[in-house]
Amino acid sequence: MSEIPSTDNLGSAESICKTIESLANTIDVRSAADAEISYTAKLLAKGTKIVAQKLVEESGELAIALVSEGDKEVAEEASDLIYHLLVAIRSRGIPLDAVADTLQRRQNMSGLAEKASRSSS
Repeated sequence: MSEIPSTDNLGSAESICKTIESLANTIDVRSAADAEISYTAKLLAKGTKIVAQKLVEESGELAIALVSEGDKEVAEEASDLIYHLLVAIRSRGIPLDAVADTLQRRQNMSGLAEKASRSSS
């Protein structure tokens, strides 16, 4: 039933990193484009509140796809969510390096320990 080839290796981290970096660069370029011809510029022009609402919408669509749709649809919804996440980060002017630094710092601790450290702050 799966429409995406299944392998033991879930994919190349290098490949997704390059793709996300390229997409983030495209978002940066398009953020300065005419909102009449660029969806990214149009979305950013609406402000962070609207961008955040779109992010929630895309997250919900992915959640629904995960439990009720095929692998192809899940990949498409995950792609939409990643795009809108990058637009949301861009709307706040937060560099991707800040996100990467946070992920790197958290990588060497358990998720439970990391969550507990945020609760006590």
